[in-house]
Amino acid sequence: MHFLSAKAPYLRWAIIILLLRHTTLLCYSDPRISEAALICGKNRTSVSIIIPNFVKEMETISQSVTDKGWGSFSLINANISIYALAQCHNDLPRGDCLLCYAASRTRLPRCLPATSGRLFLDGCFLRYDAYNFFNETTDPRVDTRNCSSPEGGVGDEEAVNFAVNAGRLIDNLSGMAVVSGGFAVGNWKGVYGLAQCWKTVSREGCRECLAKASREVKGCLPNSRDGRALNAGCYLRYSAHNFIADPNRQADDGSSAVSKTGVKIIIALVVTAIFMISTFTAYTYRKKSLKRKEEGKNLGPILSSYNKSNLNFKYETLEKATKYFDPSMKLGQGGAGSVFKATLQRGKVVAVKRLFFNTRQWVDEFFNEVNLISGIEHKNLVKLLGCSIEGPESLLVYEFVPNKSLEHYLFEENKIKILTWKERFDIVVGIAEGIAFLHEGCSSRIIHRDIKSSNVLLDGNFAPKIADFGLARDFAADKTHLSTGIAGTLGYMAPEYLVKGQLTEKADVYSFGVLVLEIVSGRKNNAFVEDTGSLLQTVWKLYKTTQTTQVVDPLLEGVFPAHEASKAIQVGLLCCQASPGSRPSMSQVVDMLILENPHIPQPTQPPFINPSVLAAGNIKSAKTLMSDVLNKLDSSSYTTSSSSSTYQSSTRSQDFQHQ
Repeated sequence: MHFLSAKAPYLRWAIIILLLRHTTLLCYSDPRISEAALICGKNRTSVSIIIPNFVKEMETISQSVTDKGWGSFSLINANISIYALAQCHNDLPRGDCLLCYAASRTRLPRCLPATSGRLFLDGCFLRYDAYNFFNETTDPRVDTRNCSSPEGGVGDEEAVNFAVNAGRLIDNLSGMAVVSGGFAVGNWKGVYGLAQCWKTVSREGCRECLAKASREVKGCLPNSRDGRALNAGCYLRYSAHNFIADPNRQADDGSSAVSKTGVKIIIALVVTAIFMISTFTAYTYRKKSLKRKEEGKNLGPILSSYNKSNLNFKYETLEKATKYFDPSMKLGQGGAGSVFKATLQRGKVVAVKRLFFNTRQWVDEFFNEVNLISGIEHKNLVKLLGCSIEGPESLLVYEFVPNKSLEHYLFEENKIKILTWKERFDIVVGIAEGIAFLHEGCSSRIIHRDIKSSNVLLDGNFAPKIADFGLARDFAADKTHLSTGIAGTLGYMAPEYLVKGQLTEKADVYSFGVLVLEIVSGRKNNAFVEDTGSLLQTVWKLYKTTQTTQVVDPLLEGVFPAHEASKAIQVGLLCCQASPGSRPSMSQVVDMLILENPHIPQPTQPPFINPSVLAAGNIKSAKTLMSDVLNKLDSSSYTTSSSSSTYQSSTRSQDFQHQ
């Protein structure tokens, strides 16, 4: 076991690959076990979670396949949901069916730790997924076909005749299968064919699937002498060779003896593979446990204090309150974790954030979320109610904000509702007051670092509440700035922060300015209008030509006070100036917005970045453009510090981290 622990990352894959290769060689001895397609999903999960659950699914289905040639099963627990289906084609004898299932069960683990995978062999089908797909007939994302290479020596006339005969057979089999319980085989003038629907698909679903399969597989003609359509709910094949098995073949004939031998070999390989997977699972679990202990040391100082405070929630209480993290209770998901609606005792509704732990980043974000804002209360900040640390995963508990994020009301194609001008202006003022409180109303200055529409939640009265403090930083009043790794969202980050890594509260001011222009216009900064530049550039052009009212969201149909709209736009541009020293403080912004006739300085041209640069995530290009801007500015109030120019993708969508 010590040897396995030391070599497991390499040994376990070497052995599994070796097993799969031997299985493949064996499978070629029977064409009905040859692989038509292996399709693995892109989403991945923890190896230590999915492997034991996958093995359990396969063991459960095995008995059903042995008894009746097919089986389906769903396994749902607090950590994962897995739905699985296995089915042999109806013409396969029982021994060959078991052989085909054993081969598919050995090969499909190549998809792990992906959360979905489907394997089409010529005699059977095996699929697992994270959702209930049993009634699924077609899947445009992954439905495919498999056309063999053209057979040598076939003349044009023969190919045309073959295509005509194959097309006729395909149409006949598709119709016959629908009325014959989802299965049909046959041959016509040297063409052999098989149509098979899965047992979980309805008769109408079978008809729909085979109709699509017929169109797809005919695309292999006239060049291919063997073609397969591989859909979510069915399999359809034609061939110039007789591949159809005799389901009534006797158990004591020669071919059955070969099948029995093959079954024994495959079963031995499967047992060995399961042993190796189980060994690796144990190794992974132990490694993860050691990692959790190390992470626990990092959280030690806060663990003891929060266990004794009213901020501490029991994991079991929150798990039960979310109905064991039922998908129906899910409010949303981001790069840092998923948020669930939860109902505590006495009917109190809260939001529970379930953090992801696949990197060390979660320790820093958890520390910020809990320690930085646990004692902060403001009407425009989401209140942190507590946390759970000692369970299998860490949870954060917030007040429940019912109307989702501001992003839903600004940028979704099918908007829940169109925000009125008054609602928009009140949201702008509320966000400004919340940020001003972070900058000036706390014992130390807190910089949010990720002000954007998706991090602003709306309560029952559509009042804004700033959320997600995982990237927040605080620093003492005697410091001019922090030199820190860059984190945030492209399009909202201030140029001096993007280029030099110098963080001050003026970075939040810049982000707020961009957000103000988005709220007024109803359009996103990095996805404005083709060929007209970024949102900042477009607004600036209209501002310079005194056409600011054209910036306002056309969905308002002109129902807004022009002077108030102009004031909001001017304040937004003032906050977006390239020089941080030219940007106002957030308390000054609040005064400019709420006072009747405030003095608002004329803004200078904001820094422009072409939206294509932002959309492509071209950090180096953005950095170069911003450097050119900053080099022309007086930045004497800032001390230049060297910063690395190596960037990598963050776990947040559209975000990046500077390590």
